[in-house]
Amino acid sequence: MGAPVKDAVDIDAVAALDVRVGTIVAVGDVPGSGKLVRLDVDFGDFRRTILAGMKKERDDPREIEGRQALFVVNLAPRTMAGVVSEGLLFDIGFEDGITPVLAVPEKPVPDGVRAG
Repeated sequence: MGAPVKDAVDIDAVAALDVRVGTIVAVGDVPGSGKLVRLDVDFGDFRRTILAGMKKERDDPREIEGRQALFVVNLAPRTMAGVVSEGLLFDIGFEDGITPVLAVPEKPVPDGVRAG
């Protein structure tokens, strides 16, 4: 069971990603989108708006407000449903067809701390 392992990548490909812990301050609707929600995320020294396709995955997407999670913060901005997303939320499970959960630190850490 399980998906095959993806092709090997050089360590430089992994090092190029800036993965940080952020606190989800607010979760809001993205008007006109059936799946996107807007996350306002605090990374300590800066804040970002990050869109995530979790509207249909949770009964109440706002249940993650106040939670820390892992995000890619150096992804090129992308406009979806008229809103600019400035990063990527890491979640676990979507690619394997299960209801996703957040990738979170095992205990609270300062916002903005890097993974890797």
